[in-house]
Amino acid sequence: MNIYEQHLGKNKANYQPLNPISFLARSARIFPNKPAVIHGQRIYTYQELYDRSRCLGSALRRRGIGIGDTVAIMSPNTNAMLEAHYGVPMCGGVLNALNYRLDAASIAFILQHGEAKLLLTDREYSPVIKKALEIYDREITVIDIDDELAEGGERLGETDYESLLDEGCRNFDWLAPTDEWQAICLNYTSGTTGNPKGVVFHYRGAYLNALGNAMVFQLDSSSVYLWTLPMFHCNGWTFTWGITAVSGTHVCLRKVEPGYIFPMIRDHRITHMCGAPIVLNMLIHAPKDVKLEFEQTVEVATGGAAPPSQVISEMEKIGFNVTHLYGLTETYGPATVCAWQSEWDDLTLEQRASQMARQGVHYPTLEDVKVIDPQTMEPVPQDGNTMGELMVRGNTVMRGYLKNPAATNESFGGGWYHTGDLGVTHPDGYIEVRDRSKDIIISGGENISSLEVEDVLYGHPKIMEAAVVARPDEKWGETPCAFVTAAPDAGDSLTAEEVISWCREKLASYKVPKTVVFGDLPKTSTGKIQKFVLRDQAKDI
Repeated sequence: MNIYEQHLGKNKANYQPLNPISFLARSARIFPNKPAVIHGQRIYTYQELYDRSRCLGSALRRRGIGIGDTVAIMSPNTNAMLEAHYGVPMCGGVLNALNYRLDAASIAFILQHGEAKLLLTDREYSPVIKKALEIYDREITVIDIDDELAEGGERLGETDYESLLDEGCRNFDWLAPTDEWQAICLNYTSGTTGNPKGVVFHYRGAYLNALGNAMVFQLDSSSVYLWTLPMFHCNGWTFTWGITAVSGTHVCLRKVEPGYIFPMIRDHRITHMCGAPIVLNMLIHAPKDVKLEFEQTVEVATGGAAPPSQVISEMEKIGFNVTHLYGLTETYGPATVCAWQSEWDDLTLEQRASQMARQGVHYPTLEDVKVIDPQTMEPVPQDGNTMGELMVRGNTVMRGYLKNPAATNESFGGGWYHTGDLGVTHPDGYIEVRDRSKDIIISGGENISSLEVEDVLYGHPKIMEAAVVARPDEKWGETPCAFVTAAPDAGDSLTAEEVISWCREKLASYKVPKTVVFGDLPKTSTGKIQKFVLRDQAKDI
């Protein structure tokens, strides 16, 4: 035993398991009267948010919910949804935030697989929940969230959410985890085929990623965050805890529509928000009478595909500054950021967009991310050209997939989490995703990145959305097929010839789409374009 192991063990004074619920206790102590949550006409202070969360935890505890018991919630971005992120863990429960865009069969599967014992459900979603409960064959307690801003629906449960809180105690001595490896949340991937996988989050990861978001997104007590990102999606990318960690203000939003977003930005002086690229497009192409002006610059973080230069430019014009993040459900949401370098300030828009197209560097709270050759498990050269698979490791990686040891072990092969995304490492160490492994197009033996072609398409002023997939070809094996949604003001003026000509000016000839299809793009419940659907369509063209 070395000298540092003698009489220097852990005790309550020098070691406490990391717990994001402590952020709320701290903010309530320091800023009890500060607005914590704005929902409709209601403003809840930090003391009220803490009291209500403790009442929820206490009521659930009295109803028999304990450590390891799953509590599901079906709700848009409301104060009840936010309170559940604190109240459920306070009694030792595991929060399962349901995707409200799913069908009844999918919801029933998730409830069944996660063995939910209690369900909090907003009455607006009663039609789909009612069908799901008819399929669910376990005993479950249903509590209705009777939100005053909900539209329609019926009550399905034995009581309502506010009555449930009345059963609890605001002085509840809530349970801190004895082990920070304990499960805090259960999230389900939006799988393109088969049943979704249950991703298990632990307290340590939730705590660290929340702080990582606060650092990367430069949040502080003056931050006012608009909930354009669904709280069900990776627990709101852990901003549910991150905003509270800095004692900022949460502004709830039931519907992600420009007609609601712009007035809230102006009236509440929003400083930060997040959203998928589809949200940015929605704001850019909103009707002129909806695009209200506001004085402040709003920081907006987006994930998924890199924002094309046209999107960056248009967002800047209407008062937003875009930050590009990358992550997955398995990494608690954001895991990398395209960290801005001061020397980029003087670049042209096209040059800045080129830098921002990269997924960048790992969060300070993640141990590492590398582009690795999956065969040799060695990092690829930093030449911006050699392809490999993005792999991550650290404390903000999931515990694993619930009840699925085979998938868990496969995803953690070699001591890294395998993302399935293909990319390169640039000479400066920044990584760039080039494609999903299944989305690479191989034409005449040449690899074509669908993301590279899509980036060119998004630069066309008449194109609002685009996706590129492989189409079978007798001569070349595969050729690029572009699916395009024209911008609202483009009308019928956009033609396939114009799209192909645009690409021919900017891409090598073998990368130019040979086929262009116009129409709306199919999307998953989280707004991701369903390329597997498009691949099936391309086969029949």
